[in-house]
Amino acid sequence: MMRPTTVAAALALLLLASTASAWPGAQECGACPLNNGCNCSACALDTVFLGDVAAFVILAGHEVTTGTGVSSQILGALGVYPGSSVTGYPDMLNGSAIQVANGASGAGIAALTVAYNDAAGRTLCPVAVAGNLGGLTLYPGLYKSTDGLEITGSDLTLHGGADDVFIFQMAKTFLITTGMKVTLAGGAQAKNVFWQVGSSATLMGSTVFKGTMMADQSITSDKGAVVNGRVLARIASVTMMEAVFSLPA
Repeated sequence: MMRPTTVAAALALLLLASTASAWPGAQECGACPLNNGCNCSACALDTVFLGDVAAFVILAGHEVTTGTGVSSQILGALGVYPGSSVTGYPDMLNGSAIQVANGASGAGIAALTVAYNDAAGRTLCPVAVAGNLGGLTLYPGLYKSTDGLEITGSDLTLHGGADDVFIFQMAKTFLITTGMKVTLAGGAQAKNVFWQVGSSATLMGSTVFKGTMMADQSITSDKGAVVNGRVLARIASVTMMEAVFSLPA
C-alpha cells in the first residue's frame, strides 16, 4: 500500500503533466475553461474567411467621408456599395484603388455580409465579456458580449501565436477612447483578429487598432487614429479624419 505522502506526490506529478500539455498554460487559455485541465487546442478557432472583401481596408454600404485638412493615408482598396459617395481627398498609397458602386465593391459588400454572419455565428468555447477591456491581456479564442464593449483607461493586449485566431462578438457598440491601443504580443497577427460589432464603432483620436472590424452600421475614426487591419461598415458609413489605414500583415 502506498503511504499518503507517496500518493500526494504521485497526484502532484500527474497534475503537472496535465498542465504542461496545455498551451500557453491554464491561466492563459483564452476561451478554454480556466482550470488546470485546460486543453487549448479544443477551443482553437478557424479564421473568418473574407473572400472578396480581403483587399479592402475601408468599405461602406452608403458613403465614405475622409474629412478636410490633412488627408487620411490609405494603403489598400477603398470602396462603397450600393452607395456612391466618397467625399474628401484620401491619400491612396502605392496605387491603392477607389472602388465606387462597381463590381469590385459590390462583391466586397457581399463577402462582408458572409464574413460578418460567420463571425457573429461562432459558438465554440465562448468567454463572456462586458464593459471595459482596457488593461486586460486576452488569449486566443471567442469573446462574447451581449451589450457594447470599450477600451478605455489602459491598453488591451492580445497574446497568441502567429496562427492563433481571436474573435470578438458584441451586440451593440464598440468604443476605443483617446490614446488607447490594441497591442499584439507573442507573435499574434492583426490578420487573425476579428471584431464583429452589432451596431456602430468609434475610434477616438490617436488610437491604435489592430484587426478586421466589421460593423453592421457605421465606423468613425478621429484625428490621429492608426489602423492595421480593416474598417468595414455593412450598411451605413465610414468617416475618418487624418487617420492612417493599412491592410494587416
